Amino acid sequence: MCGRYTFIAPPGLVEDRFDATFAEPVAPTYNAAPSQHLPVITNTAPGQIQLLQWGLVPAWVKDRTSGPQPINARAETLSEKPSFRQLLQRRRCLVLADSFYEWQQKEAHGLPPKTPHRILLKSTAPYAFAGLWDEWIDRATGEVLPTFTIVTTEPNALMAPLHHRMPVILESRAAERAWLDDGLSVQEHQQLLHPYPAELMQEYVISKMVNSPAHNEPAVLEPVQAA
Repeated sequence: MCGRYTFIAPPGLVEDRFDATFAEPVAPTYNAAPSQHLPVITNTAPGQIQLLQWGLVPAWVKDRTSGPQPINARAETLSEKPSFRQLLQRRRCLVLADSFYEWQQKEAHGLPPKTPHRILLKSTAPYAFAGLWDEWIDRATGEVLPTFTIVTTEPNALMAPLHHRMPVILESRAAERAWLDDGLSVQEHQQLLHPYPAELMQEYVISKMVNSPAHNEPAVLEPVQAA
């Protein structure tokens, strides 16, 4: 699962890294949460970084408030689920991030369950989660609501003690380009959805400040000593 993450890299670095420009100014977020509008690059506009709402509202739903708005989608079953099957074919995106949070599910390494951890690359560089997106249109007002969900996969060795799922971090810039490439098949896209190499990642324990999205500040990132 991925239910909280960060995106704090400087805008200039991000634009160079992803070869795309921001459609509007974006403030750093230390505690990105569902329902927020967050930076995404879609397959239909690969040169632009847009803000989409986290929590997928499929185009076919009549009332955006009545059904589930999944924040995650399992890589293994994307082609089987009606909500995701067509999006895998035609609406894929890069969800920009530089770390994510996970709450340990059971006691491990002497730490109690529900201990929050920050997980990031050893390089601390920004990266992209694989995502799916869609646009919901209000038939009464014409309002267009673009939304996204983050694809998850089985955990690598670093994540396994913390949780039974992890977000798909696309492994290279070539993989990012391939994920957005409409010329590839569904099978080729699904081959990109695997756990990121554990040896290239790091994690550490943080405080329970992260439990509330209202705490969107650098202090959330600070490591804490295990009890």
